[in-house]
Amino acid sequence: MTSLHEPLTLPNGQVLPNRIMKAALSEALGDKTNSPDHRLEQLYRTWSEGGYGLIVTGNVMIDRRQLGEPGNVAIEDNRDLDALSRWAKTTHDAGVPIWVQLNHPGRQSNPLALGHTPVAPSPIPLDFPGATTPRELTSVEIEDIIERFANAAAVCEEAGFDGVQVHGAHGYLVAQFLSPLSNQRTDEWGGDPERRMRFVLEVVRRIRSRVSPGFAVGIKLNSADFQRGGFTEEESRGVLAALAQEGIDLIEVSGGSYESPAMMGTAAASTRAREAYFLEYARTVRTLVGDIPLAVTGGFRSRTAMEHAIESGECDVVGIGRPTVTTPDAAEVILAGRAPALVAHQMRFGMRRVLGKIADVKALDGLLDLSWHTDQLHRLGAGLAPDPNRGRLTTTVAMVRRNGRTSFRSKRG
Repeated sequence: MTSLHEPLTLPNGQVLPNRIMKAALSEALGDKTNSPDHRLEQLYRTWSEGGYGLIVTGNVMIDRRQLGEPGNVAIEDNRDLDALSRWAKTTHDAGVPIWVQLNHPGRQSNPLALGHTPVAPSPIPLDFPGATTPRELTSVEIEDIIERFANAAAVCEEAGFDGVQVHGAHGYLVAQFLSPLSNQRTDEWGGDPERRMRFVLEVVRRIRSRVSPGFAVGIKLNSADFQRGGFTEEESRGVLAALAQEGIDLIEVSGGSYESPAMMGTAAASTRAREAYFLEYARTVRTLVGDIPLAVTGGFRSRTAMEHAIESGECDVVGIGRPTVTTPDAAEVILAGRAPALVAHQMRFGMRRVLGKIADVKALDGLLDLSWHTDQLHRLGAGLAPDPNRGRLTTTVAMVRRNGRTSFRSKRG
């Protein structure tokens, strides 16, 4: 039986030292020009010593005009090549591969950036209080975004990273194209499942055409977006079957969006008890993806559950996200048997009945939880220890300050 300790050779020949991946977490640690700085180097040096077989960065944007949140790193050209190279080197010194997660937020751009108009496949706003109606992308703009993905991947390879992961989950632009709720186009980019998946296929094809065969190209895809009338498991399986023909090296399975945050521990207690939220779905796509390795992220906490998932062949890689911000050496903890399970922290708002009358409390919980974990990443980036006792009020104030700091700046055309 395969074990967590066993190396994994990807289709492109790249070897992961073991089967535990530090999954992507949005760090928001770019500087005021959305370039990487010393804080990211500090954070990733810390993670490089954590025993992971693969480290994936979080939310690197391909357009400085369209950010998921202030502090996102953006790659549009090679202006930050030296800083990117230093970032890549932080894990290479420890012998750990590092991939850059490439993303475009679409309509899910920073909701507190007043005066900013997001773009999306169709002019349909998020189902979220105060959400801005996005502008529908033109065909020319869609082609430009595809090229931006490919250009960013080429810069990542030049900087020394080992691969890229296209973020096709959690309600960002790729996922927006896939969902019939957010993509109501009737042209070549929407109208039926085949045309809705065209965008992600073109992104992967363009990236693969611009990087070397040994450079890894992965994707993070939703099993479903858990919304009535949205992207379904059946449609997701169709997308994976198509992607399997495009030179993908690793498929990471996740699920949900910030409207329905299944990836943030808001699942039912019975689901959380099973730990791996999306493992059942992963079993159903094994035959569809052939020899392409599968990673599953979401809910893994105990060594027993991780070992069973790998040994049974249900997935090839276990992804760990939120626990790594308070236990940076989470992989080593599991691999060395230092603890039977990882500690997970989940933040929820109080006054739930009152909030429930004006907003979707689960969605608000998702934002609070995301911000709490971002605060921990900022502490690690500053060389400080995590603060597991950080409270809701402090987190909420920090969230508003961080995301609202661009809201009142003068806008220039």
